[in-house]
Amino acid sequence: MTALPLAKENSLLMKVEVVDYRPEWAQLFATEKTLLSDALGQPDATIEHIGSTSVPGLAAKPVIDIMIGLPDFSLANSFVPHIVALGYDYIAKYEEIMPERRYFRKLVEDRHTRHIHMVEIGSEFWQRHLLFRDYLRTNAQAVQEYADLKKSLAMREWQDRNEYTDAKTEFIKNTEQQAAAALKQRNL
Repeated sequence: MTALPLAKENSLLMKVEVVDYRPEWAQLFATEKTLLSDALGQPDATIEHIGSTSVPGLAAKPVIDIMIGLPDFSLANSFVPHIVALGYDYIAKYEEIMPERRYFRKLVEDRHTRHIHMVEIGSEFWQRHLLFRDYLRTNAQAVQEYADLKKSLAMREWQDRNEYTDAKTEFIKNTEQQAAAALKQRNL
């Protein structure tokens, strides 16, 4: 019996765009943060720039990742219409996998330009993303290693973006462990 190939012969493969750091990413986030803050009208919400575009000097997909932290996540669904009104698409299907997160994305000219992850302040998702971002912001060697990895992976063709994301998982988990150890050492 002949094994079937994992991918269809005629399936479309894709590349992931990774570009050098762009200083305007910080301003794009600041503008979006103001819009979101005004739309939510929730003074207790915290809006953070996360992901690679939040780390000066780090190559990234040109997508601004935003994390909205709520002190009471039971209010999350009430904010969905406010975010959608700003031109975001609400992707509810991911709640099956991560019920503790609401996910949104904004398309401009058929390209993802913004992603929002709405979670509870202090949740594992919240802590892990801030720890990773903050560690990279203070560790030039980790930034260079991550940039090299992402640029290398961007040269390959993928069935979908999840494959690209999965290929970064080992680096991210190792870096999170280093970040947690460094934080623990600082707090001793």
